Amino acid sequence: MKTVNARAVFGLNEPFKATTIERRDVGPKDILIEIKYAGICHSDIHHVIGEWQEETYPLVPGHEIAGIVSEVGSEVSKYKVGDRVGVGCMVNSCGECKNCLNGEEQYCLNGNTPTYAGINQYGDGKPTQGGYSTHIVVDEGFVLRIPDGISLDAAAPLLCAGITTYSPLHHWHAGKGKKVAVVGLGGLGHMAVKIAHAMGAEVTVLSRSLSKKDDGLKLGADHFYATEDQETIKKLAKSFDLIINTVSAKIDLDQFLSLLALDGAMVNVGAPGEPLSLSAFSLITGRRSFAGSLIGGIRETQEMLDFCAEHNLAAEIEIISADQIDKAYKRVLAGDVRYRFVIDVATMA
Repeated sequence: MKTVNARAVFGLNEPFKATTIERRDVGPKDILIEIKYAGICHSDIHHVIGEWQEETYPLVPGHEIAGIVSEVGSEVSKYKVGDRVGVGCMVNSCGECKNCLNGEEQYCLNGNTPTYAGINQYGDGKPTQGGYSTHIVVDEGFVLRIPDGISLDAAAPLLCAGITTYSPLHHWHAGKGKKVAVVGLGGLGHMAVKIAHAMGAEVTVLSRSLSKKDDGLKLGADHFYATEDQETIKKLAKSFDLIINTVSAKIDLDQFLSLLALDGAMVNVGAPGEPLSLSAFSLITGRRSFAGSLIGGIRETQEMLDFCAEHNLAAEIEIISADQIDKAYKRVLAGDVRYRFVIDVATMA
């Protein structure tokens, strides 16, 4: 066992505190990663405040992890000491079900193992702890190679925000000749804009106001509209082939579904803590689809990282120290970040 420094919450609505946690010994197929940077995802906040499930404490969040390989197991073949690597939202799966065999481990029929706030059901049966820590041990099959063209700090958010938006854009064939709208310009939304633009789609940002219009256009959007202006909904009716909803809050689904063209699809990647509802007529009157998408498999996540390197894409980040996590959470909830906080893990020493 290896004792490492971390930041954890020890109860509901409690602040982060410096602590130590135990990491398992490196097994034959394991990799020990020295974490350099950890992104702050809105999912981390959902877990910390107990919005999605009853949590087990202490809780160390973090599933946007970038670092350096510091030790490899005797049977590891994909990586060596010194490699630049990342870890995303899961660290294991059954590896045997249909979905796993098809490279869709995020939809493992027996349940994948989340990087934190889960149970290592394919290992020691203990709770998993995430990337707000100096080191992590992960099976090599769930480690991603970070291309040299992407800095580690800007790469960290790609392990969730990047793949969460790349996967539906790829699956629903965003590209040349397609009109794509992105609802919300935050951590997920800004990556959706960058990736959809790089795929060749015509990209529109739908935000509550025009306060981020300049940013949206710089990130690659062709158009930017404020949804608080009712003329926007009228003007854009039946316009889009694909809408990616990145907002983790309840929205008027019928309003946004009305913006889809015939056979258009709206895909939810934001995960609000309360149920969403819609009218069946919003779907049947245009043969529209309302769908969801959950991160991506390991193969697709590596594909995303390589795509981002090829197109010179990375997250827009603000680096913080470990002692600023609580403040950063408040700023995320207030929409005061452009566009992802990333923890400098060296400050946990």
